[in-house]
Amino acid sequence: MTTTQTDIRTLDEQLNNMILEGRLLEAFEEFYAEDCVMRENTDAPRIGKGTNRQYEKAFVDSVQEFHGMELLASATKGDVSFSEWTMDVTFKGSGRVQMGQAAVRRWRDGKVADERFYFHRG
Repeated sequence: MTTTQTDIRTLDEQLNNMILEGRLLEAFEEFYAEDCVMRENTDAPRIGKGTNRQYEKAFVDSVQEFHGMELLASATKGDVSFSEWTMDVTFKGSGRVQMGQAAVRRWRDGKVADERFYFHRG
């Protein structure tokens, strides 16, 4: 199946909307490839949907409260989508942080095959 840039834009919008609705784990199940690779900043990549599912679930479980999340910008070019986010979140045991994050997603056959997050905490 060949996915066009328009298709990727639509899929990326759907994924981002689910994240904004607080449906992170559901979005992960729907939009990520079985062999997906994810990484943060310069950390080593996490390989495979099972490994990344555990990481995503641990992230969700670490959140005490979301105070706000905003998608500032998004774009697509070819099989790559980009999004810029801000988050205001309280983590269990470590307090409230405000984060800025950019996500770069590489799509294959309608699924996210590779995603890298660039972020800072302030």
